[in-house]
Amino acid sequence: MSTIFDDIAERFRQGRIDRRTFMMSMVAAGASVALAGSLVGRVEAATLTPKKGGHFKLGIGAGSTTDSFDPATYADNYMQSVGHAVHNYLTEVTNTGGLKSELAESWDSSGDAKQWTFKLRQGIEFHNGKTLDANDVIASLNHHRGEASKSAAKSIVDPIVDIKADGKDTVVITLSGGNADFPFLLSDYHLPILPAKDGVINATEAVGCGAFVLESFDPGVRARVKRNPNYWKDDRGWFDSVEFLVITDVAARTNALTTGEIHAMNRCDLKTVHLLKRIAGLDLYSVNGGQHYTLPMNTTLAPFKDNNVRMALKHALDRKALVQTLLRGYGEVANDHPISPGYRYFNKELAQREYDPEKAKFYLKQAGLSTLKVDLSAADAAFAGAVDAAVLFKEHAAKAGIDINVMREPNDGYWDNVWMKKPWSMSYWGGKPTEDWAFSVAYAKGAAWNETFWDNERFNTLLVAARAELDEKLRAEMYGEMQVLLRDDGGALLPMFANYVGATSKKVGHDALASNWDLDGLRAAERWWFV
Repeated sequence: MSTIFDDIAERFRQGRIDRRTFMMSMVAAGASVALAGSLVGRVEAATLTPKKGGHFKLGIGAGSTTDSFDPATYADNYMQSVGHAVHNYLTEVTNTGGLKSELAESWDSSGDAKQWTFKLRQGIEFHNGKTLDANDVIASLNHHRGEASKSAAKSIVDPIVDIKADGKDTVVITLSGGNADFPFLLSDYHLPILPAKDGVINATEAVGCGAFVLESFDPGVRARVKRNPNYWKDDRGWFDSVEFLVITDVAARTNALTTGEIHAMNRCDLKTVHLLKRIAGLDLYSVNGGQHYTLPMNTTLAPFKDNNVRMALKHALDRKALVQTLLRGYGEVANDHPISPGYRYFNKELAQREYDPEKAKFYLKQAGLSTLKVDLSAADAAFAGAVDAAVLFKEHAAKAGIDINVMREPNDGYWDNVWMKKPWSMSYWGGKPTEDWAFSVAYAKGAAWNETFWDNERFNTLLVAARAELDEKLRAEMYGEMQVLLRDDGGALLPMFANYVGATSKKVGHDALASNWDLDGLRAAERWWFV
């Protein structure tokens, strides 16, 4: 192409002109309509062709001075994203929601799904030069096991009754009961494979076998990584280096993107996202992946130990108004359980709970109350707009005689000092690939992240039975009943499913985005590139 054609193409590639203007400009510059049309396709295709190079800066609306590289402690998108840059896992959820091999080259199970055999890839090298073997997998999983474990993944690994090596490249895991979804669970962001020495891992050393090697880490501020020259994947890890920046304030995060200080951000401010759409050079993404916002109540403490109070609060929130006001259409109402319509066993027969102040008053009366005053702890560290959501809820609940005192908490340290510490707070969850995973991690008795401290005997019984049930009809019935139990007895007020909404510079290329977690399944650093 001539210099003028190059200039027009570059402006189109950067998003400074749209497709129509590109065509008109090319024709005005002397190109035929046919040539201009072919160049459109070539320029657009070029943005989808990965190439190596560049320093990528990612602004994330989470992170804390208490952050640690111990994967057992990963609590939000910040360390989860950094962890995926440095580490690999046995399995990987794809950008279409399927499961593929990562460090486990293949796997199969016994007929009852109790025993699983994983064949490891050979020749994988950790950043410290050690070669991956079965002992690394065993030590990495054992880090989360045991009575004394504080790991958030404890509920995932607790069913493991035995784990052993069968040679250097094979791991055999025996479970206490059948679990047809077990390989999915091993993709959990808490369960990277780290190098072992004398049967244990150094959990905080940040040595992995991922696409990037850690250069520096300043908790609550930034982490910087550089490309792993020995990375085993030839179709990942395009950037020379990546900088993860903690920018919890959404206005500061947006300003950093629009001024070019960062190349991408998550958690856009939905109140101003329409303005971002107008800025040349930026792309907005919106992904529906089952992410949901919750208001967990500690069911072991008054007044929340009384289910009548929980039901009153559930009826005192106008979910539709919250979705319209807070999400601006980037989501949908939820029904106090985490299973969205996209799940395999979604209970479509379950009636949607509606805003009903009179019914809320009825449940208060059942609890022996005419009014209720209660504190709700909120910070935007929980999710973008969490404080606004709490204030809106206060307005809705007032019509039912409920006085919600919104406690504005600091963003820094929210997950350590407020969540699961205060009786009622704000929280969020990414969508899980399976019903069992969604239920097990947050609602099972004794689960480390059972944020409501809920213990329902029927639910716990069904959870174990459904996990091993091979009859599809019976399994659907069990999961359907579990959704009813959570809606009508659970301690989580779960009002809405929220799309992942973020923005990138048009200089950033990527494939279709994964929906299992924000930032392309937490793998933006590994999967994205500069065009």
